[in-house]
Amino acid sequence: MNTDSRIKFLRVALIVFGLVCLVGFYPLTIVWPAGWAWHHTGQSLYLHMIVGIYATLGVFLLHASRDPLAHRSLIWFTVWSSVVHSGIMTAQAIVYPEHREHLLGDVPALLIVAAVLAFLMPRRTTATS
Repeated sequence: MNTDSRIKFLRVALIVFGLVCLVGFYPLTIVWPAGWAWHHTGQSLYLHMIVGIYATLGVFLLHASRDPLAHRSLIWFTVWSSVVHSGIMTAQAIVYPEHREHLLGDVPALLIVAAVLAFLMPRRTTATS
């Protein structure tokens, strides 16, 4: 895939993932709390914090979609933080059986985000003098 195609698809992916983070994440915690909301019994202060963080990330991903190459560090932060986040959640879901549905919900979602963005990020070329 050439660089222009990567950037075109990257812009679309940033818009889709940005919108999901901004307006889609919270509804998923309501529709399928066992797969998307940790500590889904009773009032969860954690849920409010994580929704706020992901909504903020969504705004920045939407902004980055205008010029992805100018926002490489944000995109790579999204990739690597998604990998780390999903790794921690995987370990916790294995240790705590009540969280196993996350292995079918937010864990694979984070890995998909990371894989798509990493694949679509244009590769740096070395400048020749």
